[in-house]
Amino acid sequence: MLAIYKKELRSYFINPIGYVFLGIFLAVSALLCCYTTIVSGTYDASNYFFFLMLTFVILIPLLTMRLFAEERKLRTEQLLLTAPVSITGMVMGKFFAAFTIFGGAMLFSCINFIPLYVTAAIERPNAAYEFYRIGPVTGEIVGCTVCLILIGAAFIAIGTFISSLTENQLASAVITISVIAAMLGISLLNSYIEIYWLRVVLDWISVYGRFANFANGIFDFAAILYYVSISFVFLFLTVRVYEKRRWG
Repeated sequence: MLAIYKKELRSYFINPIGYVFLGIFLAVSALLCCYTTIVSGTYDASNYFFFLMLTFVILIPLLTMRLFAEERKLRTEQLLLTAPVSITGMVMGKFFAAFTIFGGAMLFSCINFIPLYVTAAIERPNAAYEFYRIGPVTGEIVGCTVCLILIGAAFIAIGTFISSLTENQLASAVITISVIAAMLGISLLNSYIEIYWLRVVLDWISVYGRFANFANGIFDFAAILYYVSISFVFLFLTVRVYEKRRWG
């Protein structure tokens, strides 16, 4: 698995995909942080994380569209299947490579909040000991960051599975965009649905519905389990796809 992981991680920087993703992600996150906090004159970061989550619809497929689709297109898939590595190791190596790029970008983007803390300190220079009260809510930032990293992992797992089904990178990206957009858009449908039980079901499977708890300062362990479960299910399905191809 480690060899696959290193190979995939290196490929993101041999090709322009890695640089494009990091450049767009960091630029967009900086702009969002500026306009949702500094320009708006608020320390509330919930809107920043909400809009950043929406950008995953476009950004995460950039990471996942080539994971397996490129292997099939270049006819190197058989080399992977006959390599001395398990199918699970192969899938996890590719998944963790994409997740490393995403997670690194997500953590690095946290520097966007430094100006907020500096501004808070300037406005209340004699209340540094109350910094956690006058500035951004650190618990909210940490909780939302952890939540978005887990959401990103779930979306990467979905994109990995979709990439394993096709050799066309564009098709992989488009389908992944559609699935992620649908998962994020489910919550928006609730206000238009009058059937109670259906609203409950949609709210239960809604990605955003569970994120809202973190935005409200609630560290929801059930939501964490939900996101981890999504990752597990789609990675398991990817493994099954390649087990069938190896022995089919």
